[in-house]
Amino acid sequence: MANKYLSHIKKILTGKARITEKQKFRAIIYSVALVHFFLAFIFGYYKVYPLLIFNVLSVLTYLSCTVLIRKEFLLPVYWITYLEIILHSFVSTICIGWQFGFAQYIIALTPVGFYICYTMNTKRRKMVIATASALCATASFLSCKLLSFFTTPIYSSRMLPAELPLYIFNSICTFVFLILFSLIFISEMKLSSTQLRHQNAILDKLASTDPLTGLYNRRSMDVFLHQALESDSGFSLIMCDIDNFKKINDTYGHDFGDIVLREVAAITMQQVGTNGYVCRWGGEEILILVSSSAKENAGRIAENIRRNVANHVFELNNKWIHCTLTLGIAVYKEGDTIEATITNADYNLYQGKRTGKNMVVA
Repeated sequence: MANKYLSHIKKILTGKARITEKQKFRAIIYSVALVHFFLAFIFGYYKVYPLLIFNVLSVLTYLSCTVLIRKEFLLPVYWITYLEIILHSFVSTICIGWQFGFAQYIIALTPVGFYICYTMNTKRRKMVIATASALCATASFLSCKLLSFFTTPIYSSRMLPAELPLYIFNSICTFVFLILFSLIFISEMKLSSTQLRHQNAILDKLASTDPLTGLYNRRSMDVFLHQALESDSGFSLIMCDIDNFKKINDTYGHDFGDIVLREVAAITMQQVGTNGYVCRWGGEEILILVSSSAKENAGRIAENIRRNVANHVFELNNKWIHCTLTLGIAVYKEGDTIEATITNADYNLYQGKRTGKNMVVA
């Protein structure tokens, strides 16, 4: 159990897991309650009863906040914590004086308040709440300091031996809270950045591929074609068309036609591999960009695609069919345009259509 907990903490701090709002608020109230529990013993030992009672009540208040957290009333928990810390600083100043460092907790309210309000899932104006609470915290801190000038602490003489230890303790607690919240904030920023990159990758894929076949769409292929045109290596184009595709749709239905398109696309991508790019050019037409100007390379890829499709059995709802492809090849020639090369590949394709189909024409 301990290893699982430590593993989760490590994931949070390294930005691989997000701490939930409930976990965040539970961590706050349990941590602050623990500090007040310790302070209650200290003030009980030195017989500073007002602060003893205040800290005991604070512990009980924070523990009761678990009910609010369970019901997801998180904003009230934040304000309870906020007001308790400010009130505790004022009561401590009146009872034992400013020099024990309890007002330092008010300073921590400003960055923590901005963090909590910014990350809180609320429709209210987060920045307005955070800014208002920061201004109130500033005013409270200054008021607490002014109060120390005009009042004499009631129990300061009793607490003199604990002045330095308590000041160090309060300083350490303040900085520990700030460091932990900074680490959590950084981890959440990392996680948000990772999720944003992942979402952008998904959006890029959706924008660049055909949803039915998973092939690149024309928009993406236009980019690859212009990149190939600017390179010095040359390229070839293969235009493919499924023979009698309209008849397949009319006879077996569009669902069967979609199966044929997807499986022909899968066979084509498998045969092309890293040698180029495959695009659904339109309808049942597939355009292949081969990263080579050698007609033999394009011819070998085209023939492999034709043969594999011809040998493949397409099946849906206990219906089986074979279908074929006709492919036309055009090698880019220096001085030609992309459109001219596509037209040449398309011309060769329809030469194959007119002379029997199920063939490669170069």
